[in-house]
Amino acid sequence: MNLEIKKFNELTVEELYEILRVRSEVFVVEQNCVYNDQDGKDIESIHIMIVEGAKIMAYLRVIKPGVSYDDASIGRVLVTSEARKKGLARKIVCAGINYIINNWNENKITIGAQNYLRDFYESLGFEAVSEVYSEDGIPHLDMTYNKK
Repeated sequence: MNLEIKKFNELTVEELYEILRVRSEVFVVEQNCVYNDQDGKDIESIHIMIVEGAKIMAYLRVIKPGVSYDDASIGRVLVTSEARKKGLARKIVCAGINYIINNWNENKITIGAQNYLRDFYESLGFEAVSEVYSEDGIPHLDMTYNKK
């Protein structure tokens, strides 16, 4: 498995298709959540993927400050069903954190996390900064990471 980091304009058509396919598979089909995945943020985002061959096993996008939150952000975090329980979520989120800190020199990251993943994100250094709220019918909370 390889870790790949690409700007939007560096993605091939096939890679973009695979990103949209796996995001739909996880967030729309598995989580039974109807929402508009194409929110206009992908073009300005950095796309981080763990791939095996041409298949994405884990994915997230990092978003510049001022787009989703005042701070830099990580979103659309996923691990495909066949790749779960292999530590890929931790690996890809850490890659996102490191990218933001090392490439953008940002020390603060804010995310909108699904509430059931709160303990996972806390184990990576994120702290809850909001009450739980509903987003597309799924309980979420805002969490912030501050570089120590």
